Amino acid sequence: MGELKIKDKQIVVPGEVLAEGMDYLPSAGTYRNENDILSNQIGLASVSGRVIKVIPLTGKYKPKRNDIVIGEVVNILMSGWIVDIGGPYSAMLTLKDASSSYIERGADLSQFYTYGDIIASEIVSVSKTKLIDLSMKGPGLKKLKGGRLIDVTSSKVPRIIGREGSMITMIKDSTKCRITVGQNGKVWISGNNVQDETKAVEAIMMVENESHSEGLTDKVKAFLEGK
Repeated sequence: MGELKIKDKQIVVPGEVLAEGMDYLPSAGTYRNENDILSNQIGLASVSGRVIKVIPLTGKYKPKRNDIVIGEVVNILMSGWIVDIGGPYSAMLTLKDASSSYIERGADLSQFYTYGDIIASEIVSVSKTKLIDLSMKGPGLKKLKGGRLIDVTSSKVPRIIGREGSMITMIKDSTKCRITVGQNGKVWISGNNVQDETKAVEAIMMVENESHSEGLTDKVKAFLEGK
């Protein structure tokens, strides 16, 4: 019979035993050593059913296929757009992945996306040399107009989104803001007024700063309700 040695959202350190026995399965940030599952980094333990993973508390964003990222168009080439998604690597949005409609070669690409545009896109491939290709073909992938863009620690993004989107949905519903969260630690917020946007920003920063706290959902709910 397996035994869980830690609590969900508990801070753990490298080498710490998270579970004993074969009933639990190791995932990201963990490894199995004979009968035990151990952490390989400092972070927050996350237990979902039988699966255990560790979310790092700090660390730079590591681009992965299928990640939704927010970036800024920084250059226009003959074949597409260069997008800054943060970190040491830029990404490429090619003509074929920029739109569901056909874009002819030689077209004025600035009519689609131009310098300074903020876009939400999906990573479709990451090469061994960290060449990143993006796509705008998918639900919610679009140019983000107006609003404000904030940076959060990318490792805190799962906590900001919440289990099955529960945390970010609560913030959206309470502030009536449109919010897009990028896996690269960029969050776009657009509300009906500055006050609503500011409240959404403060709630998101609360989640980032207190991501290891117990009862965080109740704290954020109380803040949003002005209690």
